[in-house]
Amino acid sequence: MTIHYPLATTTWDDAEYAAIQRVVESGMFTMGKEVLEFEKRFASFVGSQYAVMVNSGSSANLLMIAALFFKKESPLARGDEVIVPAVSWSTTYYPLQQYGLKVKFVDVDAKTLNFNLADLREAVSANTRAILAVNLLGNPNDFSAIREIIGDRDIILLEDNCESLGATLGGTQAGTFGLMGTFSSFFSHHIATMEGGVLVTDDEELYHISLCLRAHGWTRNLPQNNLVCGTKSDNAFEESFRFVLPGYNFRPLEMSGAIGIEQLKKLPSIISGRRKNAERFQALFRNHPWLGIQEEIGESSWFGFALIIKPDANVDRINLMKKLEHARVDVRPIVAGNFAKNEVLKWFDYTSVGNLDVASYIDEKGFFVGNHHYDVSNELEYVRNLCE
Repeated sequence: MTIHYPLATTTWDDAEYAAIQRVVESGMFTMGKEVLEFEKRFASFVGSQYAVMVNSGSSANLLMIAALFFKKESPLARGDEVIVPAVSWSTTYYPLQQYGLKVKFVDVDAKTLNFNLADLREAVSANTRAILAVNLLGNPNDFSAIREIIGDRDIILLEDNCESLGATLGGTQAGTFGLMGTFSSFFSHHIATMEGGVLVTDDEELYHISLCLRAHGWTRNLPQNNLVCGTKSDNAFEESFRFVLPGYNFRPLEMSGAIGIEQLKKLPSIISGRRKNAERFQALFRNHPWLGIQEEIGESSWFGFALIIKPDANVDRINLMKKLEHARVDVRPIVAGNFAKNEVLKWFDYTSVGNLDVASYIDEKGFFVGNHHYDVSNELEYVRNLCE
């Protein structure tokens, strides 16, 4: 029997298409009241004071780093050191390079695929200004341990939570442990708004800076009294093209906001479905003779299911990928693998702690298959049989 096990599928139904039609009928297509309502609901869901919707998770990461350069007190500066895990997506790292920050790569844990905490502890130096934690494939980091490592040092904790919406640790939503956190709502993620991303924070100044940077660096979207330019003029004409920060155009479409409202209504059931699938995945693969799986920290929201060929296994990944692809099982590397191997690093100012052996091993021996909001028990059993 051959079935198709896709990497990603739609979570839309008539509600999302009705939301699109609502925007079409309004005639207002750029960022407006639908985006604002989505931001309020998103912030409420994750438990943050503020949420800023943008056009992608990548833009959310860039906005997060940019905002830290324009704080009035203790802003980031070019040359500051930021610690990152060696396994993540490219646009976790690019904003650091683009703002002239010194990147320090740390290896990941072979089981959790998040920060190797011993290496993270070793990596922290007198020059460290920020730690950017990446919650990989739905799995939150051990933030109690990370906070203990930071201690009373003046180090900013940030989160790239683009793959892990709905994950929790001790009842707290991933993406809210740091000063700022980012999320993606691209098609393959937990919610899908066509393209889209979100930045969350409890810091009012960073919220205002982000509102300004998101749209051209102008004052138009700022509150009358704000922490960027102070008090705005009552003259709307004067304020319409007043630029105070070197910003971007990261504005989302109004359609994306409207779709996001409907997606958030479904999010609890989407996460519940993914977790039920994870229980079946763990039961099938936990004791597999030559494949290892990701170990959960807290409650993962299970973006996908990582599988790693064990060191003593006489299995060739290339041939295994061909076998799975021939059987119509969609497979991908574990995110971007060991990012420090890439040619693009010639443009970075970076160092690494150790040889990044685990990241390299995952890069060479790992892969993942998709997870969905609906029951994929048959698909998981299909993969298990293919991996006999």
